[in-house]
Amino acid sequence: MRFRSTELAPELPKVRADRVQLQQVLMNLMLNGIEAISEGNVAGDLTVKSQRNPEDQVLISISDTGIGLPPERAEKVFDAFFTTKPQGTGMGLSISRSIIESHGGRLWATGNPDRGATFQCTLPAEHAMTATV
Repeated sequence: MRFRSTELAPELPKVRADRVQLQQVLMNLMLNGIEAISEGNVAGDLTVKSQRNPEDQVLISISDTGIGLPPERAEKVFDAFFTTKPQGTGMGLSISRSIIESHGGRLWATGNPDRGATFQCTLPAEHAMTATV
């Protein structure tokens, strides 16, 4: 497996979030991508990007060139106890989505056009949260 350099946007706004919980989410998404690449038994890439989206949120995406994600499973993978792994519990993505949503964000998945999948999450910028509270 190859790891392409991260593509992190400079000077992103701060988000108000529990650092440990966000680390759990990002580690889960990255490990899932690595496992998907390993299942394909081919050299693959894992790409982590961050940017500001038009809604003034921080957008984080983790893309892999692994076995892929069929469109009919894009939402199913977030269901508790649904797993595509022989030893999986089906809890990682469900918990990850709950964590992101508890911080006012959103987590979703799409299949890539060529090969692999992309998981994306948004988190509101801290100043956007305080302006509405």
